[in-house]
Amino acid sequence: MHSTARPSRHRVACTHPAGRSPLGALEASFLALGTAPVPLTLPAHLVCEDPEQPVLTVDQVRVRLAYPATSPALRAQTWREVVRRAQRIGRPWDTVAVAMAVPVLRRMLARLARPAHVERAEVEQEALAAVAAAVPVVDVDTADVGRELFAAADRAVHRLVYAARRRAERESGTLTAYVGRLASSGSHAECWNSTPATEPGEAGDEYAVLAQAVSTDVVGLAEARLIARTRLRGEPMQRLAVERGVSVRQLYRHRAVAEQRLAKHLRDRLR
Repeated sequence: MHSTARPSRHRVACTHPAGRSPLGALEASFLALGTAPVPLTLPAHLVCEDPEQPVLTVDQVRVRLAYPATSPALRAQTWREVVRRAQRIGRPWDTVAVAMAVPVLRRMLARLARPAHVERAEVEQEALAAVAAAVPVVDVDTADVGRELFAAADRAVHRLVYAARRRAERESGTLTAYVGRLASSGSHAECWNSTPATEPGEAGDEYAVLAQAVSTDVVGLAEARLIARTRLRGEPMQRLAVERGVSVRQLYRHRAVAEQRLAKHLRDRLR
C-alpha cells in the first residue's frame, strides 16, 4: 500500500538553491519524496516480473524503468498507474509523473540543436511545462502514456527553438537593411581605434554608421562594440557574455534594445 507525502515535507522538497536548473530543482523534489521518513512508494509488480519486495520507492521505480531488461509492457503499465494517480489524486503524484520523464528529457535536450542565445534553463522549463500540461489530459488507456508525454515535450522545445531562430533572423535582417541603406547614402564618420581597415563600400561603411551613432549618443560605445563584434565580425555571443560577466540571453536583450534605437535613428535619417 502506497504512502502519501505530508504537506510539510512537500514544501521542504520544493525548496532549492538559487541557480539550479529547472530539471535539477524538480529532481531534488522528486528524490525527497522517495527518501523521506515515510517514502512515497508504488507496488513493485508494476515494474518487476518477480519482485522480491511488495513495494518500491518512486525513485527506485524510475531506475527500474530505465533497465534494458524491463519489458515495454511493464514500462507502459507503470506509466499508466503513475499518470492515473496524478490525475485522480494530484499532489504529490503530479510531481512524480513529470519527474519520471526527467531522464528521457535530459537525453532529448542533449540532442537538441539549441541556438546559443536560448539558454538551457529556458528549454528545460519549456519541456517540463509541456509534460506538466499533458499529464492531466493524456488518455491513460493509450498504448504508451510515457511516449505521449515525451512527444509533448519534444514539440514544445522545437517550437521554442524555431521561434527563437526566426526572431533572431528578423532582427538581423532588419538591422542589415537599415545599415546598408544608410551606408549607400554616403554618410561617413571617424571610427573608433579598434575599427579594422576595410575597402570603401564594405564593412567600413557599417563601422562608420555605428561610430556616427555613438557620436550622437544613439547607442553607447559598449553597445556599438557589441553590435560590431557579433554582427560584423561574426564573433560568438557566448564569448562576449563570458567577457562581460552576463548571461548570453541578457546580452541578446541588450543588443536588441540597442539595435532598436539604431534602427529608429536610421529610419529617421533616411526620411
